[in-house]
Amino acid sequence: MHPLVGLAKRAVEEYVRERRVINPPQTLTPEMMEKAGVFVSIKKHGELRGCIGTFLPTCKNVAEEVIRNAIAAATEDPRFYPVQEEELEELSYSVDLLSPPEKVKDLNDLDPKRYGVIVASGGRKGLLLPDLEGVETVEEQIRIAKMKAGIMEGEKVDIFRFEVRRYH
Repeated sequence: MHPLVGLAKRAVEEYVRERRVINPPQTLTPEMMEKAGVFVSIKKHGELRGCIGTFLPTCKNVAEEVIRNAIAAATEDPRFYPVQEEELEELSYSVDLLSPPEKVKDLNDLDPKRYGVIVASGGRKGLLLPDLEGVETVEEQIRIAKMKAGIMEGEKVDIFRFEVRRYH
């Protein structure tokens, strides 16, 4: 298990069992020292159980970002009820470190396997990670991101792309 994934797992388990937010490890790996947006995804038996993240860094380093987003994925994803202690052994985790978003001028610059997308209209933003099961086309990726943001079909949007380093 990659150290970032282990950190996410430990953060969730400590929080769910003890309602305690862990501190980052004393010795940080090179990835943990970086500043980046981070998404933590939690699955149960292969099905999504929670996913929360930041597309730009909000914490001092990736370690703090992982802890914060792992707990949020387990307890604050509005699509799911909070993770319960009896579920902990059935959960698997992945951590995505995001590159800084770059504005896209042409949809040909997108690839749903390689790039995640952010769509923005007014103050609404929707984000979809890359390489998700069942998302095969750029159009489908953008449609889902718009839906997540509450952006209607036909509304003008700015589109940004980013890459991820995914750890399981």
